[in-house]
Amino acid sequence: MKLSSLSEKKLDKLFNPQTIAVIGASDKEGGVGNALMKNLISNNFKGIVYPVNPKREAVQGIKTYPSVSDIPDKIDLAIIATPAKTVPALVEECGRAGVSGIVVISAGFDEIGEEGKKMSEQIYDTAKAYRMRILGPNCLGFIRPSLNLNASFANKMALKGKIALISQSGALCASILDWAVKNNVGFSHFVSIGSAIDVSYHDLIDYLGDDPDTESILVYMESLKDARKFMSAARAFARQKPIIILKVGRTSEGAQAAKSHTGSLAGNDAVYDAAFERAGAIRVDTALDLFHVAKTLAMQGRPQGNRLAVVTNAGGPGVIATDYLVYKEGVLAELDKKTINKLDKKLPKAWSRSNPIDVLGDADADRYKIAVGACIDDENVDAVLTILTPQAMTDPEGVAKEIVALNKKAAKSQKMMFASWMGGDDVLPARKILEKGNVPIYRTPEEAVKNFMYLNHYTKNLESLNETPATIPHAFKPKNDKARKLIDNLAAEERSSMTEDEAKKLLSYYDISVPKYEVANSAKEAGRLAAKIGFPAVMKIVSPDILHKTDVGGVAVGIKSSSEAEKAYKQIIRSAKKKVAGADIRGVLIEQMAKKRYELLIGCKKDKVFGPAIVFGMGGVAVEVFKDTKVGLPPLNMSLALKMIESTKIYKLLKGYRNMPDVDIASIQFLLYKFAYLISDFPEIKELDINPFSVDEKGGVVLDAKVVLDEEVLGIKTKPYSHLVISPYPKEYITKYTLKNKKQVEIRPIKPEDEPLEAEMFTKFSKETQRQRFFHTIKEITHEMLQRYTQIDYDREIALIALVNEGKKKQMAGVVRLIADPYNETAEFSIVVADPWQGLGLGNKLTDYLLDIAEKRGIKRVWATFLADNEKIKTIFKKRGFRVFGKGKTLKAELNLQD
Repeated sequence: MKLSSLSEKKLDKLFNPQTIAVIGASDKEGGVGNALMKNLISNNFKGIVYPVNPKREAVQGIKTYPSVSDIPDKIDLAIIATPAKTVPALVEECGRAGVSGIVVISAGFDEIGEEGKKMSEQIYDTAKAYRMRILGPNCLGFIRPSLNLNASFANKMALKGKIALISQSGALCASILDWAVKNNVGFSHFVSIGSAIDVSYHDLIDYLGDDPDTESILVYMESLKDARKFMSAARAFARQKPIIILKVGRTSEGAQAAKSHTGSLAGNDAVYDAAFERAGAIRVDTALDLFHVAKTLAMQGRPQGNRLAVVTNAGGPGVIATDYLVYKEGVLAELDKKTINKLDKKLPKAWSRSNPIDVLGDADADRYKIAVGACIDDENVDAVLTILTPQAMTDPEGVAKEIVALNKKAAKSQKMMFASWMGGDDVLPARKILEKGNVPIYRTPEEAVKNFMYLNHYTKNLESLNETPATIPHAFKPKNDKARKLIDNLAAEERSSMTEDEAKKLLSYYDISVPKYEVANSAKEAGRLAAKIGFPAVMKIVSPDILHKTDVGGVAVGIKSSSEAEKAYKQIIRSAKKKVAGADIRGVLIEQMAKKRYELLIGCKKDKVFGPAIVFGMGGVAVEVFKDTKVGLPPLNMSLALKMIESTKIYKLLKGYRNMPDVDIASIQFLLYKFAYLISDFPEIKELDINPFSVDEKGGVVLDAKVVLDEEVLGIKTKPYSHLVISPYPKEYITKYTLKNKKQVEIRPIKPEDEPLEAEMFTKFSKETQRQRFFHTIKEITHEMLQRYTQIDYDREIALIALVNEGKKKQMAGVVRLIADPYNETAEFSIVVADPWQGLGLGNKLTDYLLDIAEKRGIKRVWATFLADNEKIKTIFKKRGFRVFGKGKTLKAELNLQD
């Protein structure tokens, strides 16, 4: 049973309407109102369509109504195609008439400037007041082929299929539809969102994620308004359904075009990459790639690795495939010796004896069968690309039939099959055989390789979602209060830039290693402090008005004596005053010089769309020349931190290269983990640069740091973590409780790292406890199952665990869980306490604590399904005022938390 929120029900009415009003319906050929009416009544839609036009008695032979309020039926969906200035009043009228959802086709809103934005705000406010859902404005509409419903002004009806398309561009929708019909590609939903003032990507991903007729979700995106909701929705469904995204605006010119088209700012492209990766989505480069990837996934699933074998009857295409594979960071599979020996016995002597496997120009179907079959049997191969060029002696159709037959064998071995039959009419029948046999077929080897690598990236992204993170090396307790005081002091001074000593102090509060330093305020003091710290020393100007110290002569290095330090102090002060007149100079920082083998960059910058983005990579003065960096989004765990490090070229050096000693990678992971915590805890941080972080096998230290605060939020109290697009661990819910046997338990939200504890708790369940919680006994505890329980989105779900110390180790005694709908209106409740700790009051405590959290989060209704013979949970529910109802083996319980 699922109790849908009102918002979900309204969205369901919008896409599954029984009654439709077309406001602006007309008979005028070439008009939008005319196209809408034709599409609605000519495709065998089973619902009722009501034209609305005060100037006509009938449209296309159907009686019209002056307004929505005059229609005798209750309207599920209203489609508005009238001038923009008339739309706000029409939306108000729809609200009063009880309409559930509206599609606004009309243009002339956000994209035209302030006047249009005001109308958009008015429409949104009205819709919210009447609890209607709005699709658009400035959109094509939508199509539901399974309902024979074309609620758009497109000139074609989409075919039925399992792909859902969400597009920000109506014009692109029309072009894609034309291509899809010609290429026999069908859809479950075909949706144009336009300016998306209400229904946006996240609503549709949530809706389509639960739709049984949708197997994959394709997205054309120009910009994004609510990144946190998008991330939450995408992360919720990416494991079950591939989300494939074409995000345009990669270049600054493209981003500007997107801005003028949708009235919304495009964020930094590298941050979009990081966000899609973290969400488990696939980003593609072209509109055609959207469909190629979706089709390949439907036919073949995901690859187990990036090692590709290529079988070809021509050397050139094999080289093309190899070059493109390496360019895309794939791996040309190294064939096992057994495979080469097998092929030596069965192929002509002139075969290539390596990968790519050149079976020569006269290869027949049997030769292809031998070569491809050997690749499938090879443990070093994850996928096989078969290339055929039509030659006088080639049998394209015969080879295609053999590849289709081998596809079943490949599927059993979890190996992917790709094909490229190069040419035109000569290979067309063979292409159809391959497609019908579920072998993805491409016109060129590059297209095949590109799609293979897209799917590899998808697999890696899902691994990031599914991986159990490593535990942190040791306890980490940041000095939040001291960091808060430092930032508040800057706010009080109306200052947004930290001096270097302040920046290093901030980092030290989060256990990030900084060198010992002192700040001198006279030449004599500089000489004394330099001797105290040790030579050689480095000296730097301290001024909130000077961020780039080298540019103003504000740095002196290699100081070897007190007298040199005194001279350097005078020179630094003199140069800084000359270069930056009136600068607030607060002394000169002195620290011992540190020279280590590698210099890293660890930084953060607030993105306009996704908030704080973390950058890791090669540091030093040439950071912008080499551009060896990786972007990630906070919060980070140890596994995500490692993936960032591994994505850079400098990682090869860090892990040891050509007999050079390796650095402690785990300590760099932990550094990124702590850095992400700092960024998460303080929304005031706009930019934070550690460059360089100097590191070798003996450890690392921050040599320079810059911090710029965000003046827009400085001194303003904000909701904790509202600046992040991924909800961090809610540590505010950690508490203690004493059981009836006097044992103390720690109650806290679950973490991905708790998977082993959860697995152990399952072994403490009796068969009866399993039956009461899961309605059946659990035969096997799988990683996938534990993953689902431990890796949660804290925006949508809360799971509290109870930890008990038994001897020297902690054990999980119980867990209580609340899974909310996407709109945080209703939530499903469940609880289980392991047998050794039942009857000690833990179930009551966990229930009360979680219901209190639900109420504070604004959840309106909590519900549960349970077995009728579960008297313990029935008592718990009734004592807390739940309404218990139902008949048979299962009962339902429901509690209203908000009046």
